Amino acid sequence: MTIANLFRRAARACALNGVLPVLAGSVVLAVAHPAIAEPEHDSAISLQGFGTFGLARTNSDDVEFVRDISQPRGVGKDWSALIDSVLGLQAAWHINPQLEAVVQATSRYRYDKTFTPDISWAFLKYDPIPNLSLRAGRLGTEFFMMADSRWVGYSFLTVRPPGDYFWYLPFYSIHGADAAITVPLGESVLRAKVFYGHSDGRIPLADEQWDIADSPMLGGYLEYQRGPWQVRASYANIEFKNDLPIAPVLKKAVGATLSAQDAAFLATHGTRTHYYSLGLVYDRGPWQAQLMLNHIEQGSQALESSDGGYALVGYRIGQVTPYLGYSWVLSRSRGNAPSAVAAYVMQDSHADQQTIFAGMRWDVARNVAVKAQWDGIRGEASSLFPYRQDSRARWDGEMDVFSLTVDFVF
Repeated sequence: MTIANLFRRAARACALNGVLPVLAGSVVLAVAHPAIAEPEHDSAISLQGFGTFGLARTNSDDVEFVRDISQPRGVGKDWSALIDSVLGLQAAWHINPQLEAVVQATSRYRYDKTFTPDISWAFLKYDPIPNLSLRAGRLGTEFFMMADSRWVGYSFLTVRPPGDYFWYLPFYSIHGADAAITVPLGESVLRAKVFYGHSDGRIPLADEQWDIADSPMLGGYLEYQRGPWQVRASYANIEFKNDLPIAPVLKKAVGATLSAQDAAFLATHGTRTHYYSLGLVYDRGPWQAQLMLNHIEQGSQALESSDGGYALVGYRIGQVTPYLGYSWVLSRSRGNAPSAVAAYVMQDSHADQQTIFAGMRWDVARNVAVKAQWDGIRGEASSLFPYRQDSRARWDGEMDVFSLTVDFVF
């Protein structure tokens, strides 16, 4: 999906937010200004982008709140721009009406505690016929509905994608290929996509990093759209190439040594994790509603399988859209730990909590939105995933998160 396509999707979201019906003094996007979304074919090169400046804080220093598990540190009681701020640029070369080359770079807080720019997309796209699209190169991942644009804050009604649902997806790109087909069915549209490739990235674990590069991934989805309704069923899996760096983490954290028995029990090398999801979106007039469900089946004893989801509703009033949502996640251990050390490691991936979130989006200017949001997290004291710097003796599972963001596209 290119930025142009994201603009079109943002335009649909903004139609819900009162943007398109109120052209004067609001955000006018692709539907109203095609030149913003679709470059003319006589202009072979186009440059587009997106960004967010975000501030967040919590009411607790017992854990640090993160956007997802790709971030090594999070936020506490002090306001910080760490977890939500991002800048992205995308260049597209329209070689001919059927062939396009796309490169996208983003700067965001990443696994190595820096904002070093990263090439997130670099692919060739070929449309042999109007309803078939083929891509190859470095691609964004679409494990769940809307997962491919999690960092384009402008395309979301909320400050950030609900964490209880999206936390388990640290995968942002693959080296591989995908194929997508669109089939008109009268007044409805049926879409399908399949992809295969190898992961590109690392996941922070305390002061270490879990290397998931070259881990093979495959998946796809089937989507049906009719009028204001859109429903998508997705499946994906990844086979991890490397084990978690548990031994050095344990030694630094509690001075414990990992036995051969524990290492074998907690191994991730060669294990496969499966991701199942179902998404439903309603988009008509001032109303926007979403319902998302997922089930994640982990192949390793070190990682707990989980169920999660969220429900969200928003209602446009002029240029302002208040919204209210509820999300949840519950994970379960796959077996009994052979030792206290193994049990300590397994606890890190446990999640049992619910979140009520409420906020407001204000489309203040063309292509600019300001958002404010409160998240009330209520869970068990044993619910440590995916927080950082956890103080297990003090953490009671409850936390409030306050967020302010300015999102923009250009």
